[in-house]
Amino acid sequence: MNVPDDLRYSSDHEWVRLEGDRARIGITDYAQDALGDVVFVQVPELDRTVNPGDAFGEVESTKSVSEIYAPVEGTVVEVNTELEASPELVNSDPYGAGWIAVIELADPSSVDSLLDAAAYRDLTEG
Repeated sequence: MNVPDDLRYSSDHEWVRLEGDRARIGITDYAQDALGDVVFVQVPELDRTVNPGDAFGEVESTKSVSEIYAPVEGTVVEVNTELEASPELVNSDPYGAGWIAVIELADPSSVDSLLDAAAYRDLTEG
């Protein structure tokens, strides 16, 4: 399982890449593997304000439908429109082309409360 050391993680299996005062978000390799083949992704609405734990999107696979939860507080400023035509990017490149949204952070230091790679590995391997 791929768990990049430069990202932060939620216990709900979302990853966060800090980009200045913004956070790029997707679902982890562990999550996409558990879901199986992704066939549809509902991205969040632009300009939506979210709080940690808010369901703000959905991933549908051949096995199930799963909510995507906001790992941080802020406003959705960008969504990955490529996922509409190519939802399988979540499977093939979860930390790259399969990203889901970008959130303008209400408080950039809030990312520090998320799991680091070692803690996320412990969560998924435990």
